[in-house]
Amino acid sequence: MDELAFLPAHELARRIRRKQISALELLDLYLGRIARLGGPINAVTVLDAERARTRARDADAALARGQSWGLLHGVPMTVKESFNVAGLPTTFGHEAFRHNIADRDAVAVQRLTGAGAVIFGKTNVPASLADWQSFNPVYGTTSNPWDVTRTPGGSSGGAAAALAAGFTALELGSDIGASIRNPAHYCGVWGHKPTWGVVPLAGHELQPQVCADNFDIAVAGPLARSAVDLALAMDLLASPLEAMTPMGRLPMAWRDRGTPPRRCRVAVLYDDPEAEVDASVQNALRDLVGFLRSQGVVVTEGARPVDSAECHAVYLHLLRAATGAQYDDAAYAQALARSTDYAQADRSYPARHFRGNTSSHRLWAQVDEQRARMQRQWAVFFEQHDLLICPVATTPAFKHNPQGERWERMIPVNGHAQPSTDALFWAGYPGIVGLPATAVPLGISPDGLPVGAQIVAPAFGDPEGLRFAQWLEREYRAFVPPPGLA
Repeated sequence: MDELAFLPAHELARRIRRKQISALELLDLYLGRIARLGGPINAVTVLDAERARTRARDADAALARGQSWGLLHGVPMTVKESFNVAGLPTTFGHEAFRHNIADRDAVAVQRLTGAGAVIFGKTNVPASLADWQSFNPVYGTTSNPWDVTRTPGGSSGGAAAALAAGFTALELGSDIGASIRNPAHYCGVWGHKPTWGVVPLAGHELQPQVCADNFDIAVAGPLARSAVDLALAMDLLASPLEAMTPMGRLPMAWRDRGTPPRRCRVAVLYDDPEAEVDASVQNALRDLVGFLRSQGVVVTEGARPVDSAECHAVYLHLLRAATGAQYDDAAYAQALARSTDYAQADRSYPARHFRGNTSSHRLWAQVDEQRARMQRQWAVFFEQHDLLICPVATTPAFKHNPQGERWERMIPVNGHAQPSTDALFWAGYPGIVGLPATAVPLGISPDGLPVGAQIVAPAFGDPEGLRFAQWLEREYRAFVPPPGLA
């Protein structure tokens, strides 16, 4: 039975429909694996087993009557802790919110359950969703199933770890700083950061917010063991397809040229002066380029749509302005005091962090104008290229290191130490302009760790990136379980 745990969600849904396995049997399989194997990984930190069993029984009974609830009928899945699920806590990893019980489901959760999914738990996050590690005082530390001495990534770290370990069929994450893409890369699974604004964020919050969907840069999207599952989940999460505008959510259409993968014009980046990439990641990308060219794909190496230094500066400022807007008065005052420690010309990460946290609206608008200029540059780039493939992060998963400030934690890159925050450059490269990016696994590093990349598509070109990812899954690399867990 354990081999079923690693099948993609669309295949599990098919087997449930054909009554080859019941929803309840599959749910109990996942719950049993979590009980038996979950301790060292600590990915699924909130369980709702009895309510899930009731829903699974109802799904099986409905199927016996010839009724279908949708594409995910009876499929057990978990969601990131930061999404509200009625009756379960939403803490964002903060002790003060340990007993903050949601009274309704997030909109994205509603869309998944409306298609028949059985939500049976929530997966771990870093405090405030603000790290590429997933530890907090409420639920503890989540470890990478490939090596429990290492991070699974963040902030959807529990989500990716649960998928890789065979603890769930599908996951729902969020991404403002590669929080879907980074854990997918570290854990060897797939993740999709949608075009900004197409998946509602309402209910992805500690306390009710009228303007949750306006949160700058942030998106919600799926993680899975298959690119096919990403496309299936996006069909549900982005239906009806709408985009955020100053006038609210308005109907939208996907931009899809329908280009077959082998006819795509693909640009590839291996490295950048703003965030040096380890050889283990660069070599995986070079192997991919060799495969693409063998299949007739036109590959351009080194083409850059925007200036890297400007992109990095704009991203860090607007990212930290967005996260700083969530601060209470005390946290804002502390950030404002710390911002005075740095000269205006200081371009270090902490200087940019605190300046962004406390940005004036005038300065925010000036930086946003730079972003608008880069959006036009990306549009011109995509007249010459269909897709861009580049790193998600500078290294594979690094060792647990919860000490000090995030920018003080160093990771080894090509034989020397690099601040872990440098890797945020690759998060913001497509993220700052709202572009869709699909994280795909490429292989295993010499240290036995997953290595991935992100496929960046034009705005509202999610189907193009997902189609290419599905082709790579079929022709290049499918999901591989971590040793000892299959």
